[in-house]
Amino acid sequence: MLRLQAGWVHPVTAPPIPDGAVLVDDTGLIAAVGPDAAVPRPTNARPFEFPNGALVPGLVNCHTHLELTHLAGQVETKHFPEWIRRLRALKDATSPEDFRRAAEQGVRDCWAAGVTCVADTGSTGAVMWALHALGGRGVAYQEVFGPDPAQCDASMAELTAAVERLSRFASAQVRLGVSPHAPYTVSEPLYRAVADFARRERVPIAVHLAESREETALIRDGAGPFADALRARGIKVEARGVSPIAHLVRLSVLASYDCLCIHCVQADQNDIALLKAAGASVAHCPRSNRAHGHGTAPLTAFRAAGLRVGLGTDSVVSAGDVNLWSEAVAAGLDGREEGRGKREALLDEDALRMLTLEGARALGLESQIGSLEVGKQADLAVFDGGDATALFTTVAGRVTYRYIGPQ
Repeated sequence: MLRLQAGWVHPVTAPPIPDGAVLVDDTGLIAAVGPDAAVPRPTNARPFEFPNGALVPGLVNCHTHLELTHLAGQVETKHFPEWIRRLRALKDATSPEDFRRAAEQGVRDCWAAGVTCVADTGSTGAVMWALHALGGRGVAYQEVFGPDPAQCDASMAELTAAVERLSRFASAQVRLGVSPHAPYTVSEPLYRAVADFARRERVPIAVHLAESREETALIRDGAGPFADALRARGIKVEARGVSPIAHLVRLSVLASYDCLCIHCVQADQNDIALLKAAGASVAHCPRSNRAHGHGTAPLTAFRAAGLRVGLGTDSVVSAGDVNLWSEAVAAGLDGREEGRGKREALLDEDALRMLTLEGARALGLESQIGSLEVGKQADLAVFDGGDATALFTTVAGRVTYRYIGPQ
């Protein structure tokens, strides 16, 4: 049992509480939230006091690649197709043990940033293992690739084997999903097969979608660097005459079970209507989009349409770190000039809601996490009241991170 007191408690679904407290029971659920004087003080509860801190729901990072944590700063080119090729080469040179160490460090880095739930895509299974081993929370989407239609059966066999292998790490806190990577790495037959698998097995699905102009050129026009690379491998490329989002709607991918669409930068009003009609969610990654020169996703239009949207940092290879407050600032959610920094974002309730409850909704987890309410999982974060520096985090009531100061 834990009892946390802070200068401010932000429930998200209720007004901020000055000099507030949260009581966590022995099962890891929130037992009470309110002013400090009104929250019980059981003698067996471990007390933690942060008189200058802000206690909030644990942040939800809707898109990560934590198995790539060790590759931060190692891919300097910003030309997207070349960046992908360089990253693939570095992954091919990484051992399974190095992926596991990277994933474990990535989970711990998230906790240190106040992030208690991640939606991670990866090909090695290392993040699924790390979340299970460390007692984390998240959705781990197992990637599958295969741009050549002739590869479909082999790719599905690999995916099925990976899902079977990783299923032993699944729990109430760690969900296993699937991710047909992107339109330039997945054929139409493979998209259909993975979508059928997700619906049949009732596992969530995530897709990188409408991220770059090069991707749009490939799908709409059958042209551009991705098209050239596929043709060089002897793979037939056709102009579909539609956007990448419309393309996946045609293939019935977006109507799959719990579909998360990552990026969606190249999305117009028709695409937004298609996403809404399909019931899909969006992971918005503004810093990654900017780093690769993809442009700016229409976040305001997404929200106006009623789409479920959460923020994601993408990999540290793109964004440099897993600091979600930086994503909120980059997305303009604090309503102030970006140059004023993360402190203003921390004080803005709309930004906080986007980083917590809206992220949980994007993952279908809003009944469990995302706000400080009695009966919800005690995924909590405490930040320095004057900055977005995490002091303390818990996952399901278990302390996962404590700031102990400079060493």
